[in-house]
Amino acid sequence: MTTLTEKLAAQIRSLSDMEKLHLVETILTDLDKPDPEIDRVWANEARKRWAAYLGGRAASEDYQTVMGKYRHP
Repeated sequence: MTTLTEKLAAQIRSLSDMEKLHLVETILTDLDKPDPEIDRVWANEARKRWAAYLGGRAASEDYQTVMGKYRHP
């Protein structure tokens, strides 16, 4: 870690849990920036998957089947 990062980490350790939570939310919000290239790639992928589904080329399972895999007895 860099010196600045080490100093910040030491300061963070002294924060309360709520202050740490607020800091994490702030950092995540700052990192959550749209990326037009990633959006374009995902939009193309979604169109391909939708076309495959409509054309019967994509396997699918109904909601109950999928959820049944994750329910505990």
